Amino acid sequence: MKTRSSAASRPPLPARDGVDPCSLRLPAGDWKELLGFLQERFPDDSYVPWTARLARGEVVSEDGETLTTTSTYRPGLRIWYYREPGPEAALPYVETVLHRDAHLLVVDKPHFLPVVPGGPWLRETLLVRLRVRLGLPGLTPLHRLDRLTAGLVLFSVDPATRAAYAALFPERRITKTYEALAPALPEVPAVRRSRLVAGEPFFRMCEVAGPPNTETRIGLIERRDALGRYRLQPLTGRKHQLRVHMAALGAPVLNDPLYPQLQAGASDDPARPLALLARELRFTDPLSGEPRAFCSRLHLEFPA
Repeated sequence: MKTRSSAASRPPLPARDGVDPCSLRLPAGDWKELLGFLQERFPDDSYVPWTARLARGEVVSEDGETLTTTSTYRPGLRIWYYREPGPEAALPYVETVLHRDAHLLVVDKPHFLPVVPGGPWLRETLLVRLRVRLGLPGLTPLHRLDRLTAGLVLFSVDPATRAAYAALFPERRITKTYEALAPALPEVPAVRRSRLVAGEPFFRMCEVAGPPNTETRIGLIERRDALGRYRLQPLTGRKHQLRVHMAALGAPVLNDPLYPQLQAGASDDPARPLALLARELRFTDPLSGEPRAFCSRLHLEFPA
């Protein structure tokens, strides 16, 4: 069973060291005590034992009730707790703050750095780093980038104006421009429309028959021998959309370990980053009505 952090509700526990608490609704079962359930269902999440976490009052119900080692198991109850991973190695990739005001924070994310906690990464993520570094415990990303993709990430600083900026993305009132290095295509510019769904393994996406739910505009910036530098503008925001579309056109993004084929055993290689960069964000500010534009300072280099 997976757990998740909830941004839609108000956790009864505050963020700790920049990390939000996780929530879980207890499933139907025959456990007599909450402790037994937690130990059985999450045996790998035991760097700090559940007995110690319950004793410290770090597991609470949705109503703020502090749960203990003797609390009974109540199916349907929503609990909140802090994820406790083992020691986490520091990642050497460094983010750069490009802009900060009362409402927005704009950051250049390096390749290989996750935006939010997930899998083996918790504190070594862009969100947690920035919350701690800037003293902004309520900082929230307005969109996401894949861990392997570099470039611009937009964060909300003020909860009071967060909804206004967040609406820019689903309402398609923000123009996102990416750059990519990939094999040269015979026909550019091009537009790719297709239907993307979850594939196999679960972390890959694939194109299937049916009404398109994605659209990408593709233009050529420059060509060097058999490679091109492309300008990609996604009109939709599906997971891995740009990577799947480029691979489907016969020009997979350089150094992509997932598309067109999964490269088993592939590991992070700073010398061969995924050649995909979130280059520019443009939108009309929903508060001031003024046009705004942000551009990444990072660059994609053609291989020698």
